[in-house]
This record gives sequence, structure tokens and C-alpha cells, in this order.
Amino acid sequence: MDRFLITRRPLSIDRAYRAVLRPDCGGVCVFVGTVRNTHDAKRVRNISYTAFAEMALRTFRRFAVEARRKHGCRAVYVAHRTGVLKFTEASVIVAASAPHRAEAFAGCRLIIERLKKIAPIWKEEFYSRGKAWIGRR
Repeated sequence: MDRFLITRRPLSIDRAYRAVLRPDCGGVCVFVGTVRNTHDAKRVRNISYTAFAEMALRTFRRFAVEARRKHGCRAVYVAHRTGVLKFTEASVIVAASAPHRAEAFAGCRLIIERLKKIAPIWKEEFYSRGKAWIGRR
């Protein structure tokens, strides 16, 4: 069963892992994206994420369908934080399970790459002097 989440609360790696465990899958891949304190040689004070939640959840479902079709994934978990995050906090977690490790890795990678390019989630970085939107707007 797939699970998708947009939340202001901290993300749980354990929850992601448990969500995709299946007796017919020998491969589980979990990707965690965390907040870093620099970008393009600038010191970042903090980061804020905003999302069009309903649309983001629909896109996560589409990514899961694609991971199933292309890589044989049998369970997918995607969660993204919104709001202000501190350094080292998880901003996104993607987990995928498949019968074998290669398919789990491929499915997980497909989902995070699509999410970064397509999902309606935006990141704003704040510096000591100014701020900037990062990625697509």
C-alpha cells in the first residue's frame, strides 16, 4: 500500500521504512533529503518550504504508478515537510520496495528526481542579506 504525506511535522525514517515493508520484496530503498546550511557559497540562515498540497499528493501518486510500471515497485512512501526547517532536518523522504534491490533503487531515484522537477513544492532560502527562491517557481 502506498502512502503520501505533506506535513509541517518532523518526518520519520522508521515510518517510511515500515510503510513499504512487504514479505514479497527483498529490496527496500529509502532516500532522505536534509536541510544544509550553504547554497552556491552563501551561508543560509533558514529555509522555508511551501506546497500546493492537494496537487503535490496527486503528483506523488503518479510517480508511484510510474515506479510500479517501469521498475516493478510494490510499495511507495513519499513525505515532504513544509514550513521553516532547521539544518539537518529531513525535508523529504522517499521509500520504495521491490522484489530486488536494483528495482527498489531505480524506483526510489525515479520518484525523487520527478518530485524535484515536477511537484508543486517551493523552497525559499534566507541569508544574512536577502533571500532567494530555489529551483522552479
